[in-house]
Amino acid sequence: MKTIALFGGTGRTGKLFLERVLSKGYSVNALVRSPEKISQTPSRLNVIKGDVLNAEDVEQTLRGADIVVSLFGQVKGSPENLQTRGTEHIVHGMTKWGIDRVISLSGGGLPFPEKDKPKLIDKAIRLIMKIAVPKVLNDAIEHHKVLENSKTKWMIVRAPRLTNDAPQGTYRVGWVGVNASTKIARADLADFLVTQLEDETYNFQMPFVSN
Repeated sequence: MKTIALFGGTGRTGKLFLERVLSKGYSVNALVRSPEKISQTPSRLNVIKGDVLNAEDVEQTLRGADIVVSLFGQVKGSPENLQTRGTEHIVHGMTKWGIDRVISLSGGGLPFPEKDKPKLIDKAIRLIMKIAVPKVLNDAIEHHKVLENSKTKWMIVRAPRLTNDAPQGTYRVGWVGVNASTKIARADLADFLVTQLEDETYNFQMPFVSN
């Protein structure tokens, strides 16, 4: 089984993802700022205390990994370029250790004009984001540029509004405005992320996953 370098494993989606991959037999190197937030203690879980903005911490997390899953993002008080700088460290470390694939999580506001066909509601949401939380949207766009300009096989999973609803067990994989809704349960999103560990269909793309 693969060893996953996980960033953002203590977030609400990250915790669900971590539970699932450990139950399936994957090994995980998880970089976290607060190790006490992780309750699992299997031998296949290596918890590294540190920060994604520290290049040495990131390199330590990546060592020995086969694939990267990046679920961290902007929270209250974050630097405005958190995702971009963290992704730069991740890409640099991947090159050092010879890791060639990364799965990153972002929001539906991140445009993918190659496949998106945004409806009026989608355009309105993106406009609201530009006005209300510009640093989140700008950071997402810049982190995409970092991945696009790297030599990695990257994939960005985009999601709409996340809920704590019970998992439906099914979800739609489409594009903004195409076979999509405006929300998804975190549990269903975590399940989709797990499926992508062994599926490279969406390499170099940004699928939009919703219920």
